[in-house]
Amino acid sequence: MSPEAIRKFWSLIEMTQTHILLTLDNDALVNWLVRQLQREGFVKLADSKDLNAYISTRLPLIRDMAQERQLMYQS
Repeated sequence: MSPEAIRKFWSLIEMTQTHILLTLDNDALVNWLVRQLQREGFVKLADSKDLNAYISTRLPLIRDMAQERQLMYQS
C-alpha cells in the first residue's frame, strides 16, 4: 500500500469510536473498515485483497490502540 493509503487508514482508526473497534469480531471489523474506506474513495489507493490482509494483520494493534484510548477517556 502507498504511504498515502496507510496514512488514510490510520486516520480512520483514530477517528473511529472505540466501541466499534472493540466490540466487532475480527471479520466484522475488517468488513466495516473496508466499507468505510470504500466510501472515502480509498479503493483507488489500495487493492481490496491487500487492504484486507493489511487490516487483518493489524487487528491486535488496532484493538490495543482502542483500549488505550478507552482507558484515557475513563480517567
